[in-house]
Amino acid sequence: MICIDELLEKKASLSVVGLGYVGMPIAVAFSKYVNVVGFDVNESKINLYKSGVDPTLEVGDDGIKSCDVFFTADPAHLRKARFHIVAVPTPVNDDHTPDLSPVEGACEVLGRNLEKGSIVVFESTVYPGVTEDICVPILEKQSGLKCGSDFKVGYSPERINPGDKVHRLETITKIVSGMDDQTLDTIAQVYGLVVKAGVYRANSIKVAEAAKVIENSQRDINIAFMNELSIIFNKMGIDTQSVLNAAGTKWNFLKFSPGLVGGHCIGVDPYYLTYKAEQLGYHSQIILSGRRINDDMGKYIAENCVKQLISADRPIKGNKVAILGFTFKENCPDTRNTKVIDIVNELREYGVSAIVADPQADRDEAARLYGVEFTDMSSIKDVGAVILAVAHKEYKEMQSNALETMYSRGKKVLLDVKGILDRSEYEEKGYLYWRL
Repeated sequence: MICIDELLEKKASLSVVGLGYVGMPIAVAFSKYVNVVGFDVNESKINLYKSGVDPTLEVGDDGIKSCDVFFTADPAHLRKARFHIVAVPTPVNDDHTPDLSPVEGACEVLGRNLEKGSIVVFESTVYPGVTEDICVPILEKQSGLKCGSDFKVGYSPERINPGDKVHRLETITKIVSGMDDQTLDTIAQVYGLVVKAGVYRANSIKVAEAAKVIENSQRDINIAFMNELSIIFNKMGIDTQSVLNAAGTKWNFLKFSPGLVGGHCIGVDPYYLTYKAEQLGYHSQIILSGRRINDDMGKYIAENCVKQLISADRPIKGNKVAILGFTFKENCPDTRNTKVIDIVNELREYGVSAIVADPQADRDEAARLYGVEFTDMSSIKDVGAVILAVAHKEYKEMQSNALETMYSRGKKVLLDVKGILDRSEYEEKGYLYWRL
């Protein structure tokens, strides 16, 4: 089986299968130490990387240009590698059941190009058991090799946080696991090359898989609690942010805030865990309750926009609302599983036209996934309300006069979803101000 010395001496290569927000930073990081084959089925993405463009903004164009990754869409090049990292997305279907087709497809491609003596490590988020029960049989079938004797597997859950310039691959403790002690040692040594924060050795692959899904399930539940509090306090006429600031003075009060919960992790991972629980005959109580609350927040925000328009004596049908921000989180271009689209769709149900602007979002992705075309913020005019949906740095630095020019005559309605503006400033200027 491959050892770390073979990689360091460049007698064998390391491959990364799937070059998105997770895989690409991994490939770039490892390329400083070993030969790396970066593989993705998306040829247009590969061509961008080859030309030195980073569409994810995770390492930047300079990081792509200066790295030594061999970017390719030809799976035959995977045969050069004997340590493989699979980092493809694992979304959910419309009915919230796991969509394992990307990881299954990756296993088929990798299996057809798997060399004897290889180690395959999965980083894709899955429910406990997927690596050994689903991925291994595909690898064996496609390769004709036997897991355990001809190749080994492990699991190391990704902890990439898109847009976060502080918590990076190198600075976050990495969970690693392997099918046996020797494999675990090798995987830990390999990841130790790039993860300066160190590695944590889980005692089994299933433990590592489970750790990943509960990390984000825990955040999801806590945010759902904040969202539920926001709904309650809104009915009471109490400002939620003020309540949280007051409660936060206690040393052990957990710092969470209400908001939209989208993206490819927090809004998805809990469904992987509850799916597996259902197969075992257990129906989740807390996890699914939290999911229902968070999944409904886009609709809730749109409904409150309509209520505020009515309070401002503005018409509903035919009115225009500006939505600032479309990505699933601030300061990144990723629109996958964004819940801002729920606001757009719900407003349309009321006959309200949504004008969307986002200085950071991937325009092509938004058009392809949602049919949404962006408008430059400076050209937004004659709207009845503005929904500040995403806390991009551009919006945090925005002056109030930038908003004023967007409105038509009449009372100005402003929904500051994340509460990034000074409430008193806008209320003093006569705005109808609302936030979660």
